[in-house]
Formats: sequence, structure tokens, C-alpha cells
Amino acid sequence: MIGTLEYVDILDRSELLGDMIQQSDVMHEFKAARDALYNDSESTKLINAFADMKGHYEDVQRFGRYHPDYREIMKKVRLTKREMDMNDKVAQYKIAERNLQLMLDEISECIALSVSEQIKAPKDGAALSDGGCGSGGSCGCSA
Repeated sequence: MIGTLEYVDILDRSELLGDMIQQSDVMHEFKAARDALYNDSESTKLINAFADMKGHYEDVQRFGRYHPDYREIMKKVRLTKREMDMNDKVAQYKIAERNLQLMLDEISECIALSVSEQIKAPKDGAALSDGGCGSGGSCGCSA
């Protein structure tokens, strides 16, 4: 019975934490930036253009430098991404998204450390890794 009451208490507290996150200024700023981004026709046009170029980029990546349009596509992808990133609505959204991610990382770290110093928590938006390939761990690679 004690275990059940502890679980109910943990669930209640996690719901409260979720509500606090939803009501935070950081979340409100993120939602406002997201709505402004998707309600702006210029921004959505730039995002769609980049998504289209990304499809071409993936086709070129299958063949690498041997693809006949490699240089042209690579240049267009960089230009399209830069144009999209320079848009004020996109920039504001990315800043708000980064701030939200930082807040969530801090909360995750606080929870993890309250349980044990040995528990890993994400930092700087990075996903947790088991130390295998791609993490710069045991295989010796550096991603």
C-alpha cells in the first residue's frame, strides 16, 4: 500500500511540474514565437523552400561528389538555409526553442541529481548516449 501511495504522490507532483512548465514565461514565449512563425507567409515560404532543397540534398548525398549536380545543389542548400535563418520570425523561434530546451534540461538535471549523482541528464539539448559509436566513446570516433 505504501508503494502505491508513493506512486500516486509522484504522479501528482509530475503533473504539477508539467502544469508549471506549461504556464511558464519560457513556454509562452515559445508558443508565441511558433505561432508567429507559422502564421507568417514569408517564413513558411522560406521553410518550404528549404525543405524542398533538403530533398535534393539527400538525393545528392547518395552519390556524393560524383553526382553531376553536387556543387550546384550544395551551394543552393547553403543559400536557402542562410536565407531562412536570416528571417526574423525563424530567428525568434530558434531562440525561444533554445530557451525552452535549456529550461527542460535544467529541470531534468535537477530531478536526476535529486535521485542520484550517477544518473545522466541531457545537457545543452544533447540526447543521452551510451558511449558507443557517434558519441566519442569506446569506439574512438569523435562525433
